[in-house]
Amino acid sequence: MLIEVKVPGLPESVSDATIVTWRKQSGERIKRDESLVDLETDKVVLEVPAPADGVVSQLHQAEGDVVKAGQLLATLKEVAAENELEKPLTTSTEKIITPSASKMIAENKLNADDIVGSGKDGRVLKEDVQAFMQQSPVVESAVKTHAPAQYEVVEQVSTEQKSPPDVPGEQMENADRIEKRVPMTRLRARIAERLMDAQHNAAILTTFNEVNMQPVMDLRNKYKDLFAGKYDVKLGFMSFFVKASIEALKRFPAVNASIDGDDIVYHGFFDIGVAVASPRGLVVPVLRNADQMSLAEIERGIADLVDKAKNNKLGIDDMTGGTFSLTNGGVFGSMLSTPIINPPQSGILGMHKIQQRPMVESGEIVVQPIMYLALSYDHRIIDGAEAVQFLVTIKEALEDPARILVGV
Repeated sequence: MLIEVKVPGLPESVSDATIVTWRKQSGERIKRDESLVDLETDKVVLEVPAPADGVVSQLHQAEGDVVKAGQLLATLKEVAAENELEKPLTTSTEKIITPSASKMIAENKLNADDIVGSGKDGRVLKEDVQAFMQQSPVVESAVKTHAPAQYEVVEQVSTEQKSPPDVPGEQMENADRIEKRVPMTRLRARIAERLMDAQHNAAILTTFNEVNMQPVMDLRNKYKDLFAGKYDVKLGFMSFFVKASIEALKRFPAVNASIDGDDIVYHGFFDIGVAVASPRGLVVPVLRNADQMSLAEIERGIADLVDKAKNNKLGIDDMTGGTFSLTNGGVFGSMLSTPIINPPQSGILGMHKIQQRPMVESGEIVVQPIMYLALSYDHRIIDGAEAVQFLVTIKEALEDPARILVGV
């Protein structure tokens, strides 16, 4: 019995998706609920699981193809008994070629019989086609003849050229000057669109301050082992910043608000976005009702979102909403930055690298671990005085962490 696997219903406002990776190829066994293919929208990457145990009969789309909800992706041959999955597949003299490899063979007018497959059961992978094209002088000539008009391919005159980054895309060579043109991913394109919208549609200003991190560091060092032992999660700095931000948002509700047409919407809840660098670009998943969370719950929530982002497991619910955001460029060494707000939010807090700096305390110069803070805000609804006082509130809470516990 053949089973059709179709594109699932897509989230609201998402019209189509791009096939990123086929997890299984034609002829391979797959179990129920095992991931078959990854689909990328302009918001998240969706995994499409197998509806039943079986064998992949045919892939109807190639990696890079754009598909819509309900469109046929693949056909599976159902396996009724569990032990049938352990039986060897019937052999065939027909060469098995993956969709991406087949597409590349057709584009470059190659003979599939000349290409040796390195995949399972001898199937031809895209990498096999690329290797064949690089090694064969005949193919090099064919590529020059049939290269797309927008790319110029010339003779390679140096045998000691450095290899370009291992990124899929069209490669252009000119002596030792190598370029590669790579299509922008759906997520990256959406990020670019939103950032441009923020700059064009909001009056963004940034105010700065500095915070002495020694009190938080002392508290963290004192309790981190007990904290980890009790809650099975590390006590980091982010939970302190989330708590301090929520206290400041309560005092200055305009920073937690957003503009909708001619109205200002004041949110009575605190959904905090945390910027995370994922393999597909910057994403800002959201901690829901963060004001009701303990430090341990915040740390667990952030760790869970980071893990999802790294493994492309974030769902639409993880990404939508958010009333205020935090971004920590300090983990990459940034000393100072002007973060861009995440529409329709009106504010974002930028954290930076902790650096030992000389400070004057009680008339004496002492060395303290200092972090620069940056608050970017929408000046249409947040006045400069509010923004400055908001950031000072965060500074005061972090320099006296007891304030976070007693709410003063």
